[in-house]
Amino acid sequence: MTTPRTAARLDGIPPTIFSTMSALAVRTGAVNLGQGFPDEDGPPEVIAAAVRALQSGANQYAPGIGTPALRQAVARHQQRHYGLQLDPDSQVVVTTGCTEGIASALLGLVDPGDEVVVLEPYYDSYVAMIQMAGGVRRPVTLRAPDFRLDLDELRAAVTSRTRFVLLNSPHNPTGTVLTRAELEAVAELAVDRDLVVITDEVYEHLTFGTDHVPMATLPGMAERTLTLSSAGKSYSFTGWKVGWATGPASLVGAVLAAKQWLTFTSGAPLQPAVAAALDEHPDFPTTLAAELREKRDLLCDGLEKIGLRGRPPEGTYFATSDITDLGWPDAMAFCLALPERAGVVGIPTQVFYDDPDAGRQLVRWAFCKRREVIEEAVSRLGAADLSYG
Repeated sequence: MTTPRTAARLDGIPPTIFSTMSALAVRTGAVNLGQGFPDEDGPPEVIAAAVRALQSGANQYAPGIGTPALRQAVARHQQRHYGLQLDPDSQVVVTTGCTEGIASALLGLVDPGDEVVVLEPYYDSYVAMIQMAGGVRRPVTLRAPDFRLDLDELRAAVTSRTRFVLLNSPHNPTGTVLTRAELEAVAELAVDRDLVVITDEVYEHLTFGTDHVPMATLPGMAERTLTLSSAGKSYSFTGWKVGWATGPASLVGAVLAAKQWLTFTSGAPLQPAVAAALDEHPDFPTTLAAELREKRDLLCDGLEKIGLRGRPPEGTYFATSDITDLGWPDAMAFCLALPERAGVVGIPTQVFYDDPDAGRQLVRWAFCKRREVIEEAVSRLGAADLSYG
């Protein structure tokens, strides 16, 4: 019998770097500043709401579109923060985290041969899901050290075959928050070329003195924007995997059409708890952002002092360092050696680029950790010889 091979649609898609590096951290006992999960939970009252849901019988399938309570809470969240009016019965769908939202959006909307403009470096699921959907990736690079959107490159990336822009702001991994002017340029292009914008806004509340502007709030964009987000980052419950997609009924319907064949439904007892988080603890993300800003400064100042220079991010969980002066051939070699060399794990940013040269010397660090964890990581890095050889 011939051993079946992996489907061609997965050719060239490696295992996610996050699993690789987190396993390396566990194996070596290194401080993990790689994968972006906090080591402190969100509001205990929200956890208690999940326990009550478990104990009160919310343990069977939830509606595929999501529980009414959560869909209504998401609609209220969008109205309260951004003035967006949504019908919770047709313009909101609950997803198993934003990652499933991305997968469902691309599988539900992209036809083979459709071009998707996407900012690089990019969250690695974008690459995998565009390829699985048969789409064609058209990257626009946010270049170090400032990681700003080059509007000329953006316009040049759009061709007659382009149908979508996949946008991420606040941006993982660079920490860039796109300005209103940058977003208005994207909106103008989308309207002029009749493009749909799929926007990943999971870090929407985690910005540091820079306002996040949702694409759907710009003129002409509500009817052509599918917005994705989740409770994982804003409320420090990344393991719950509860997210949502909002926008025009036709776009949300496409997400649901694909989602029903992926997970069908998302965790029933967690949905009322996330609804409680959105409705009853609306200020938690603001407090979290202030704490993260202090941790960002602690990490970035520490890295700068030991020669790992970089630009403090405007949002997200992540800071980036340039290791060019250390002499390593690339960030992958540096990051693979680092756990043994210094007892710390980071992420080589080059894996998030089509052209690895654009990010070959960049390393991403997560600062969504306890202060003592960040201090220990900086201490270990400072005590180690980080130069190549």
